[in-house]
Amino acid sequence: MTGVATGKGLEVRGLNKSFGGLVVARDISLRLAPGDRKALIGPNGAGKSTFTNLITGVLQPSSGTLTFDGRDIRPLSEAGRVKAGIARTFQITNLFKTMTVRDNLRLPILERLGRTARGFRRADRDAAVEAEVDALLTQFRLADMGGRVVSQLAYGQQRLVEMAMALALKPRVLILDEPAAGVPSSESPLIAEAIAALPQDLAVLIIEHDMNLVFKVANRIIVLVAGAILTEGTPAEISADPRVRDLYLGAHHG
Repeated sequence: MTGVATGKGLEVRGLNKSFGGLVVARDISLRLAPGDRKALIGPNGAGKSTFTNLITGVLQPSSGTLTFDGRDIRPLSEAGRVKAGIARTFQITNLFKTMTVRDNLRLPILERLGRTARGFRRADRDAAVEAEVDALLTQFRLADMGGRVVSQLAYGQQRLVEMAMALALKPRVLILDEPAAGVPSSESPLIAEAIAALPQDLAVLIIEHDMNLVFKVANRIIVLVAGAILTEGTPAEISADPRVRDLYLGAHHG
């Protein structure tokens, strides 16, 4: 699989969100350029999920700007932002668990092509669609599992299916919301390998508590505390920052 043409990327400037007197996002600014591998970390309640929801259109900011390739995306719905090239996975897998892996992967391809109304009977005879499904199965090391019902897979493998479904939309920005959540440590290398194999020109933001995974896959790390960015830097810089060690890393990097 290859990515899509590069562009200016996603720009967040002075993003704020309040619910009444409660401020949950405070003057957040960051950029996701093509090829970026950034991680967003922070303690529970730091505002990571809120930030993800602001980017993907679940929530609207109280103030600030969100642009994608210079285009204001604030008016776009969740579906509109997906069509614009921003996709995400979820903390809890969002799969059709009674369907096969192949059927799950076929759905976002048909959605992208505007063919979901035609159903599966004709789609499963479409050589181009099936070739794309096969490529995703191979990329995510699921080639032997295409015919299996999703509920029969190990949880780490279900995470891979969800990541493959997001990639089937051919996004230019991919937000992975805690991709290792609930995954046994024995299966976490599968997640790291899958992230490493993503298209090189795809911008990826990983929101994660698993510091081992973060330090393996991220080139830069953003630390969010109380809805605001505390600092951003390379893994080495973040690991050495005493504020981060005190606030979050703790025993992970003692």
